[in-house]
Amino acid sequence: MTQVHYKVVEHDGGWTYKVGDVFAETFRTRAEAEAAAKRAAGEQRVATDPRDIQFEDEKGRWKTEHSDGRPPETDVQ
Repeated sequence: MTQVHYKVVEHDGGWTYKVGDVFAETFRTRAEAEAAAKRAAGEQRVATDPRDIQFEDEKGRWKTEHSDGRPPETDVQ
């Protein structure tokens, strides 16, 4: 099963959350950033119908993969 970790960190004069090396928008307080991370993590846990998905990898190349529709496990750190 895929795991997605949301990490709350200081960023750009405020607080944000990130997944891997990708930052979300900046919030005034840690509490606001943590609440946003929890919302985002919850949205990731919704199952979908199986389908092909497209995404851009870290080198800027587009890839297509088949998703079985099972949501990842998520947490907020």
